Amino acid sequence: MIKILSFSDPGFEGEFKKIVERGETAASDVEATVAGILADVRKRGDQAVFEYTSRFDRLDLTAESMEVSQAEIDQALAAVDQKSLDALKLAAKRIAAYHQKQKTETWLSTDEPDVLLGQMVRPLDRVGIYVPGGKAAYPSSVLMNAVPAKVAGVAEVVMVVPMPGGEVNPHVLAAAHLAGVDRIFKIGGAQAVAALAYGTETVPRVDKITGPGNIFVATAKQKVFGLVDIDMIAGPSEILVINDGSGNPEHIAADLLSQAEHDELASSILITTDGAFGRQVAAAVERQLSELSRETIARQSIDQYGAIIVAEDLGEAIDFSNRIAPEHLELAVDNPFEILPRIHHAGAVFMGHHTPEAAGDYLAGPNHTLPTGGTARFFSPLGVDDFVKKSSIVSFSREGLQRLGESIVHIAELEGLEAHGKSVSIRLKN
Repeated sequence: MIKILSFSDPGFEGEFKKIVERGETAASDVEATVAGILADVRKRGDQAVFEYTSRFDRLDLTAESMEVSQAEIDQALAAVDQKSLDALKLAAKRIAAYHQKQKTETWLSTDEPDVLLGQMVRPLDRVGIYVPGGKAAYPSSVLMNAVPAKVAGVAEVVMVVPMPGGEVNPHVLAAAHLAGVDRIFKIGGAQAVAALAYGTETVPRVDKITGPGNIFVATAKQKVFGLVDIDMIAGPSEILVINDGSGNPEHIAADLLSQAEHDELASSILITTDGAFGRQVAAAVERQLSELSRETIARQSIDQYGAIIVAEDLGEAIDFSNRIAPEHLELAVDNPFEILPRIHHAGAVFMGHHTPEAAGDYLAGPNHTLPTGGTARFFSPLGVDDFVKKSSIVSFSREGLQRLGESIVHIAELEGLEAHGKSVSIRLKN
């Protein structure tokens, strides 16, 4: 069963360390494999991508067949039932509406009569989004990555998605169509990241790569960062639930398992001030595990990285939450708004007993691409700002340079940069 702990337990720090360090960096063999693939694709372009796709995905491609055709998109749309299409449309609409509120505009300041300052906001020209394929299909990932990019004004969104054995999930292609994705390629893995980062004869080079993937994809994104931008290095999924003894233990158990079924490294933690409630949740987790189609994965996650922690009070629970900085934080308490101001670090906060984390995964509106592994201390969810860049605007009039020039020259002299100072002083003489 899921472990039941308290902060005073002698082995608590050891359990805590095991959980937070479960997503450590890739092993050296993964690093070496990825580095070889990146170098090969950079050198040989399409041909290298074709060979890796044949080897890893059992799919033989050519320059003509690598890109998903309009006919294939139309076929996918026809294969999706109306109920599914309506759900995806609703999600896309809500995600777009939420991210529309994040937009910032170019601004100019005239606070000084002789100096004009401002900031110019421009969307990225081309963005690549990675969508996992294979074992599971994630149309929600398509929407969460592509819709904010389009809201930001990105001119071209290029999607890569592996199609092992040529198998296409129609819901993924339907979501791409609804989100306004411009081009889709049937490639995945480190080779797809390389194609987006370097460009090939067929795949265009992008300015930024976003989207989740396996350890090879995450490592490849990390290695191409700097040549292109990336969203973040995503680790295993996690949920932390803070509870005051109120609510339904069956609901809390279901929320913990909603993360555990992601993969064996996912972490699901409940902190409650009521030990009896915690034991009820533990029993409910055990009952519900046996009902899951992904029981083997979820059980391993719960056994290794799940925990129910009994806290003395909500203050102790909140302190621990801020320490772990969870990806998903549920405030399953009677008055979540009362404690919200004390929450400093979380990727997303779900308020009250009627807001399961899964609502945020699919269509609440906020992005489900969230910082993991404690990085919510300094990272934010994916959003419109990830798809724009900002340039400073500076304009001095003659009078403005005369007024401020001597101070500019003085600072240049402090740093020993004579030419910097002269570029200003030469104008002051005139």
